[in-house]
Amino acid sequence: MLDMSWGEIMVIGAAALIVIGPKDLPKALRTVGQMTGKLRRMASEFQGQFNEAIREAELDEVKKQLQGVNDSVPSLNTSFNPIQTIRDELKTSIEAPATPEKAPEPADPQIAGPETTAESPQAASDASVQAAVEGRAADPLVELPLPPSVDPAAEIADSLRREAEYEAQQAALAEHLSEKPDAKVG
Repeated sequence: MLDMSWGEIMVIGAAALIVIGPKDLPKALRTVGQMTGKLRRMASEFQGQFNEAIREAELDEVKKQLQGVNDSVPSLNTSFNPIQTIRDELKTSIEAPATPEKAPEPADPQIAGPETTAESPQAASDASVQAAVEGRAADPLVELPLPPSVDPAAEIADSLRREAEYEAQQAALAEHLSEKPDAKVG
């Protein structure tokens, strides 16, 4: 605490015993203890007030920064409102005319879409890439081949029929194998 060794404390205690006397020594020690307690309480109170003042100063600074951010946010909100943007886009798409505009037909038959020439899907994608390079809008309606139509019920029935045939073959094989040992024995 005050960097005093036990030897120094013993010397101070012996001097106090000689100076104060054995009768008044307990009262003096109690008084010294009470005064050191008061000093510690005052020091901790001062330290607490000092820390509180620092926190308040930091809090005021944080409040100022937060207020600055809050002041700058409304200016940003007026320029960007995603909900309003989506609402406006939906409204314009609903109110737009139902007939699509027809794109001008290209003069070059290589660049034409698949609906004008019978080209492969690779040629159609090449044509759309070429149109994008030239700065023209590619035809958004590209015809895709239809997937083969398969009846799920017919597929299930066929699968069950094949499974039944397989089980019948396995049963016949098991029966044939079980008859052979009997033939060898008899």
